[in-house]
Formats: sequence, C-alpha cells, structure tokens
Amino acid sequence: MNTSRRSFGLRCLAGAFLGTMGWVHAAGLVQTGAEFPDLAKAGLEGSLPDLKGKVLVVDLWATWCAPCKKALPMYADLHKDFAGKDVVIVAVSLDEDRKAYEAFVKKNGFPFTVVRDPKGKLADALGVQEMPTSVVVGKDGKVASVHSGSMGDKAKAKLAAELDGLLKK
Repeated sequence: MNTSRRSFGLRCLAGAFLGTMGWVHAAGLVQTGAEFPDLAKAGLEGSLPDLKGKVLVVDLWATWCAPCKKALPMYADLHKDFAGKDVVIVAVSLDEDRKAYEAFVKKNGFPFTVVRDPKGKLADALGVQEMPTSVVVGKDGKVASVHSGSMGDKAKAKLAAELDGLLKK
C-alpha cells in the first residue's frame, strides 16, 4: 500500500474534524463522471455480488478508524431501506491485520457485502487521501459522487436522496 496506516489514521482524524461541517468532497480523488474500477479485478479478498446494472456504494474503511466504524451502521440502515432495489453496498476494509478485520466483521454481522483490500490497491486506484471515503457509482458504471471524511448526522438522508435520484435515471 502506498499510504501507510499511520498517515491514513491521521487523515482519518482530520476527516472526523472536517466532517463535522458536513460532507467533505475531496480533491484529488477519482472524479465524478470517471469510469469506476472493476471490483472483480481489484484483488479484493471476499465475494462480490452481481454489480451489473446496479447503483453501487463503495465505502472504504478500517477497524482502526473511529469515524469509519461510526459510519458503518448507516450503511446497514441504507441496505435495509433499499432492499429489493438495484442498490448494492460494498464496504472495503483497508485493514492489513486479517484477524482484527475478521473479528470486527464477525462481531458486527453486517447485512451488506464486506471485503478486504489489505494492500490498498483499490484505495490507491481511487486516490483515497482520508478515511472514511465513499464512492457512489451509477448504473452506468461511472462515479456519481465521492464523499470523504466523517459524514455527520445528516449523511443518511443525503445519501438516500442521492441513491433515489440515481435509481430514477
């Protein structure tokens, strides 16, 4: 991984601070309208669902990132809210420590897809600079939005509205 856990951790804390002001749209990340990388070819550990023709939310997180862990229950709620619709949520852990990752996932029993990117290949391809970072991808496979940092209290409503809009396209 090009970026060390320590520097990601510092950016994780910065994201928590900046995110108190609302969603932070990060500069330097993959751009809106860009083609999203093929997750099947990203070297992720774990099984992916069928993504073709779906609206996709990819959340990059780690067990050592407090704002990341705080955001994960929101994705569980969104998964429930959008059940039966063409929305797929994939949480991509950047944990290098497999045991910590597996214990955390087992303890929380997330209802959405959780995979691991221990070498940070996807994070590097997307230009992730801080954590958490989420990327919303339309049915066309293009990036609809990128959100970086702590997402704040109104994040679920904002993201749900965004997903509803993408489903209507």
